[in-house]
Amino acid sequence: MTVLAIATSIAALCHAQQTANTPPQELLRYVHEAKQNGVKDDKIKQQAMVVGWPAAMVDQAIAYEKSGKAVPGSPATPAATETPAKAQPAPAEVPATAPADAPVNGAETVARAGGSSTNLAVPEDYQVAAGDTLQVSVWNHAEVSVPSEIVRPDGKISVPLIKDVVVAGLTPRQVEKAVTDQLAKFYTDANVTVVVVAIGAKKVYLTGGIKKEGPVPFTNGMTVMQAISEAGGLTDYAKRKKIYILRTENGREYRLDFNYDEVIKGVRMEQNYPLLPGDTIVVPN
Repeated sequence: MTVLAIATSIAALCHAQQTANTPPQELLRYVHEAKQNGVKDDKIKQQAMVVGWPAAMVDQAIAYEKSGKAVPGSPATPAATETPAKAQPAPAEVPATAPADAPVNGAETVARAGGSSTNLAVPEDYQVAAGDTLQVSVWNHAEVSVPSEIVRPDGKISVPLIKDVVVAGLTPRQVEKAVTDQLAKFYTDANVTVVVVAIGAKKVYLTGGIKKEGPVPFTNGMTVMQAISEAGGLTDYAKRKKIYILRTENGREYRLDFNYDEVIKGVRMEQNYPLLPGDTIVVPN
């Protein structure tokens, strides 16, 4: 396992808070996953020390793992982050070889709502949305692979070592690049594959001066006017000329202005934008 030198800021990880006689939960989880994948103690210790964990603390975590005790459920991260990292499922088996030309977005078995499965060819330009389930495989580094992770409402997933990654609005290949770039601090040979294994129910959201606030099922080609109609229309106090759409696309958040009075009169119809899953229509009162 090859590890790059990391930035000085990462060294702050060694100042983790500890409960009495128990190493930090994130370190315990890392040791547990590495041991499950056959990584030897000296390699585990070397990797953890490069990231910034003190040698004595790593030895304590290895001993804790050998004792057979369960990893504590409450998170104890080595450094404060904006969003606490979620506990990761056990890593998936990673193939011994990874063909360079292996398809990333080919036909995949996709679990749909209701429990049924079907073979679905995920298009190259498919944009990941909240509720989707992703598999992140890092060749030859199963300890940081993620077999199944649901995209949270904030558009992020959690990956070991690099914490939260923004994925909503990105294609699977763009997610691969984002994960690869962040793992470059730890590995020189990160070969990342991202697969959409389940597609969540697509929705758009309406809030403010709308008769029925909340989510509306998304359909392909749905426009702003159609979504407002699905939500029962505007209230009497809605600021019809000040409506806007919040959108996350390619990892970037921006807003689109919408004048209801103009569109209803057939003026500047280009602002009746086709919506994307996860869009939020804000109607000021």
